[in-house]
Amino acid sequence: MAQKRLLVDMDGVLADTYQQFFRLESNITGKKIERENVIGVSEADAFPNYLSYIHKAGFFRDAPVIENAIEVMKKLNNVYDIFIVSSAMEFPNSLREKYDWLQEHFPFLHWKQIILCGSKIPVQGDILIDDHFKNLDYFKKTTLLYTQPHNMGRDKGHQRVNNWKEIESILL
Repeated sequence: MAQKRLLVDMDGVLADTYQQFFRLESNITGKKIERENVIGVSEADAFPNYLSYIHKAGFFRDAPVIENAIEVMKKLNNVYDIFIVSSAMEFPNSLREKYDWLQEHFPFLHWKQIILCGSKIPVQGDILIDDHFKNLDYFKKTTLLYTQPHNMGRDKGHQRVNNWKEIESILL
């Protein structure tokens, strides 16, 4: 029997972009934004310098890995046909930075398992893990909504997962 195809978003699911936003906001403006103050608020509205951060060289390359993502992804990679699917065309630096980040932190994934694209709509599989409704809402099969501050308080029919250990318990 063929393995199920598991599609995994990168930013906000594997890479902790919120930590990048919090760090840059503090380092550049001196303002410390608390996580509880950005719940239910879009990233662009939560961080006044959002656009300058995501266009800044190193933003995507230097993001920390979300806790337990590497260990669980290794296990999932043995059971599922995994593809990392990440929007990378909108921000000039992100294409190379995302690829390099994945090679560093997830070297067990083959380059053929990485889809860096503009829109995720044409990419289909059996399961999609993502933190944005704009990607989950069009998906025709099983969706897992990875909790991030911007999506808290809304589920829109997607199964919510709060961390990689929950994903492990659901998918393995």
